[in-house]
Amino acid sequence: MGVRYTHQAITTEQQIEILKERGLLIDDVKQAIEILDTISYFRLAGYWRHFETDHSTHQFRENCSFSDVTDLYSFDKQLRVLLFTAIQTIEVSVRTKIIKHLALEFGAFWFMDENYAINKTRFAANLSVIRKEVSRSHDDFITEHFRKYSEPDLPPVWKTLEVISMGTLSKLYANFSDSAAKHAVAREFGLKHHKFLRSWLECLAVLRNCCAHHSRLSNRVFPVKPMMPERMPNTWITDFSFREQTLYPQLCYVVYWLNSIFTDNTFVTDFKQLLARHQSVNPHLLGFPYNWEQEPLWK
Repeated sequence: MGVRYTHQAITTEQQIEILKERGLLIDDVKQAIEILDTISYFRLAGYWRHFETDHSTHQFRENCSFSDVTDLYSFDKQLRVLLFTAIQTIEVSVRTKIIKHLALEFGAFWFMDENYAINKTRFAANLSVIRKEVSRSHDDFITEHFRKYSEPDLPPVWKTLEVISMGTLSKLYANFSDSAAKHAVAREFGLKHHKFLRSWLECLAVLRNCCAHHSRLSNRVFPVKPMMPERMPNTWITDFSFREQTLYPQLCYVVYWLNSIFTDNTFVTDFKQLLARHQSVNPHLLGFPYNWEQEPLWK
């Protein structure tokens, strides 16, 4: 059983003194105070943890500076922006492809029919969430639909799937019973089996939430590992010796997915330029293997 928390709030100046006592080099105290007054102590703590030699005493490595920490923070912030733009492209395309392939064959309201669900319990839970998410939508096409129609109690799939969350969309796809239709959607993105798209959708929902909620990407342990097939129809990676729960495999499937939608996208170039602007950031902190720039996907 844990002990009662008794620590009291301290000033920004006191926070600076604690960091200096732990060995962090702070050349410009005034600037450091301004930064900590803008970015909270414990938000930055996730970044300077990488620079600690001991996570119990929180002592810093020799010659580690406050600017190293803020540079990593800045890199991470810009990476989230870059990644969120890529995720937006993928998300919009996935919604479009699922609507395209499933609506024509299974009707406008297949997502409300439990006969198309693998697991009936999950179907009921998903439908309940969909109703809540649609009811919160203020999109014109949703409000106009309800002004005109009263039955069924949800709009058709081509409207509904545009306003549900990525997490809900992921669960809806995973629980759909027709494998052939799911394969057809997966093939649109250069994937041989729907299980890979199911896995990537699940991971993308988590990654999207990290970006949307300004969560740290660097040195993060992701709770869900994406399936990484050794052979793919399109340009892919060859070395699978990376750490599975790091950002690297997440970025790999994003790049592959993005390439299947727009072959002339600039994500890889933009990412390399971002690294070049932040020389103190080591890509190994993101889980990148030493030879990552030689991988076909990243050339």
